[in-house]
Amino acid sequence: MKKTTLLVCAALLLGVNSCRKQETAVSVEQTIAPDPGPLDDFIHSKLETEEQFLWSWASDAQIWTALSNSDFVLSVGYQPAGFTSIEEKMHQLDLQSDEWKSARASTMQIVLDSERALNPALRESDVLAYAENTYLPVFNVYVKNPATVTALRNAKTLRYAEPIGYEPYMTVSSERSSSGCGSNTPQTGLVAGSDYTVITPNCKQSWNYSYHNISQAWSNGNTGAGATVMIIDSGCSDAQDNLGSAFNQGNSSGRTVTKYVTLPGATSPNDPCGHGTSMMGACVAPRGTDGNTVGVAYNANLVAVRAADDVYLDDSYETVGVANAFTLAGNTASVKIVSMSMGRLTSASQIRDAIIYAYNNGKLIFCAAGTSFSWTAWFAGVIFPATMTQAVAVTGIKTNLTSRCSACHSGSKVDFVVVMEKTGDKHPLSLADYGNAPSTVGGSSVSTATTAGMAALVWGKYPSWTRQQVFDRLKTSANYYPSRNSQFGWGRINAQLATQ
Repeated sequence: MKKTTLLVCAALLLGVNSCRKQETAVSVEQTIAPDPGPLDDFIHSKLETEEQFLWSWASDAQIWTALSNSDFVLSVGYQPAGFTSIEEKMHQLDLQSDEWKSARASTMQIVLDSERALNPALRESDVLAYAENTYLPVFNVYVKNPATVTALRNAKTLRYAEPIGYEPYMTVSSERSSSGCGSNTPQTGLVAGSDYTVITPNCKQSWNYSYHNISQAWSNGNTGAGATVMIIDSGCSDAQDNLGSAFNQGNSSGRTVTKYVTLPGATSPNDPCGHGTSMMGACVAPRGTDGNTVGVAYNANLVAVRAADDVYLDDSYETVGVANAFTLAGNTASVKIVSMSMGRLTSASQIRDAIIYAYNNGKLIFCAAGTSFSWTAWFAGVIFPATMTQAVAVTGIKTNLTSRCSACHSGSKVDFVVVMEKTGDKHPLSLADYGNAPSTVGGSSVSTATTAGMAALVWGKYPSWTRQQVFDRLKTSANYYPSRNSQFGWGRINAQLATQ
């Protein structure tokens, strides 16, 4: 299980994947975790009525409940007292200026003064949970004193104080430790003419491309050449050469693949889950000669980022990893499009800051609307961060064109849909973790990566366009335009029309 309820005295502070450091133990009374049930019910009710959950709605006691039932990591956003319009200025902040350094120092001092009531010997390095992102006004600290929450939330320099390692009903399922992982293996039994079509030079085109006129867009010379897509996910398999040494083959040429890791504690961009590899395959797999599947934008460049362990961002280090990835996107000039098929039920302002940072730097950001697991099936609305106005929310529908896929989320915040489920729960083709036989992948995840690929087709044809121009072309090509559907937004993109 990814997280366990902490009911004993805390002699150890929890790090990324193992014990990080040891400090003086505090009393049992100070670390007994309150019952999370009422908090979970509160989150549940807000998600049902507001279609999102903001930690600013929680009381100090509820935040302490979340901290003490997770890893005690509190995300602390700060700013100089009286500072305004931070969203508009997020990409221009000078955090090394005296004004911002003073705001950070005074906010950190509040943490230290309160935490030293339990352990007078504490230093700043003892409470810092992760290395700080030098572009965002936030730090992450271990909080063991519930009074620290109250003291911070009364500070004039505080923007937010949020538990980033907590999600509702977090002890319900052991599947949480590998959400969306382990299924990206080669699929036997795929049928030519039904599940795929063989196209030149020797690759498989997924059955669902016809619903979006993707091959017609290719026929007009639109293959994503010149566009760069960053995919933020669980990494990129080092055993799949179509995302490595064979990235350029057949009709795919002259493009680059770059791999990063932003997940704290991880040292390799390799994908231990399989989800990231499948997203990259759906978006940019080469149109090759080895019999594997072809991605939507088969001549686009790829920046692959390992930012999380799996698709459900329910650990503090995953939140930090995703925030780091979005600031990387914002600072990478070649990246035009960012696709992330991961999310969480509660909001995380640290991720919000990072997405705003990337957005303010001109990036077109696609996020998955949500795909249910057994413990999240009670909520079918759009999940965070697809709820953000800076993100384009995408979900999946069935071939009847009127129903969302079996596990897909939908709602008023959805912008586009992709056809990705047919009778028998058959899903689109993608790259498996290894080999030249395709895998299949479903949910709002593949829908998001596919839409990012269609955006790359448009931006490849019109490289001087702005993000808004590309989005508007996608929107005006979709089947519900000029109206919006209450559950599916603008609807299905017509790639042929979008690239005219």
